[in-house]
Amino acid sequence: MPRRTFRGRSAAVIASMTLLGLAAPVSAVASGPAAALPQARVFMVNPVQSSGDQTLADAKDSAGAVPGSAYATAALRNLDGSGGLSGKWVYIRSETGAPAAVTDAGRYTRADDQFEQVMAYFWVNEAQEYLQGLGFGSELPGANDRVQPVRINQWGADNSFFTDKKAEIRFGKGGVDDAEDAEVIVHEYGHAVHNAQVPGFGTSPEAGAIGEAFGDYLAVEVGDRAATAHGWPRGTDLACVADWDSISYSAAPHCLRRIDGNKVYADRVGEVHADGEIWSRALFDIRAALGARTADRVIVNAQFAFAPDTSFQDAALTTIATAQSMYGKSTADAVRAAFKGRGIPGIS
Repeated sequence: MPRRTFRGRSAAVIASMTLLGLAAPVSAVASGPAAALPQARVFMVNPVQSSGDQTLADAKDSAGAVPGSAYATAALRNLDGSGGLSGKWVYIRSETGAPAAVTDAGRYTRADDQFEQVMAYFWVNEAQEYLQGLGFGSELPGANDRVQPVRINQWGADNSFFTDKKAEIRFGKGGVDDAEDAEVIVHEYGHAVHNAQVPGFGTSPEAGAIGEAFGDYLAVEVGDRAATAHGWPRGTDLACVADWDSISYSAAPHCLRRIDGNKVYADRVGEVHADGEIWSRALFDIRAALGARTADRVIVNAQFAFAPDTSFQDAALTTIATAQSMYGKSTADAVRAAFKGRGIPGIS
């Protein structure tokens, strides 16, 4: 299988990497009202996004580099009662630092290795709750509705990825540690979702680009829904992905990638992250036309019928057909227009 990385950087240390970026929350596994659930300190998506401050710097994981206002306190849902970060939708395995204790989850800062563990648990759970809220796992097939294994700081490299060897997500270090940015976390979870829907997804360049695009789109969508649900501020624009993680390798305003660019099919360069910006813009346009809930039900449901090596054309036609079967002609026409606007062949 070809390799897949979040940023498109070299990952030669990975020999078996696969090219695998709220409605009301589901009930917690632990019983009791929401107010009694364990509380955690997390970033409100990420510090740059919530504050709008493009001058923030990593400063080698310094707690003082990020203001206290960048954090929020939020419930850890769906825990299994073991005392660690293990639950219905995610299981955290630490490679550096002691495992985080749920009882201490409200006191960690970014200076603590355990903070990244808490972030990973919270945001993977948030992403699956979002999918559950769309009906996946109830009226629609489940989309990675299982316990997702996550390793923190695997390899000690500034890179993150999903590997189908153990269906595992691994987050790296370097610059801003990857699991400090919710959009990096959810992007990688997007690859896990795709692989659960279509095992081995991403075996062609265009399928790989679709995978990167969906990861970026899901990251933006889950972060936006969480910010709305929790009443968190947004200081940057919606379409920017990973504002915080990218401070060390992008100019201000910092973005790893955007999902509102103007690339069309003819602009393909054969690199999955770059070409993914064609597909992610189409998804963003579908969202604008249909609203987030309807768009995401169509987008995710269509992916069950993708081939592992799908082309842009075949995936677009499948998504249009899914929209038609779920919601009828007007919805299908809106989806068609989004793909036609990207110049995807065979869409008229």
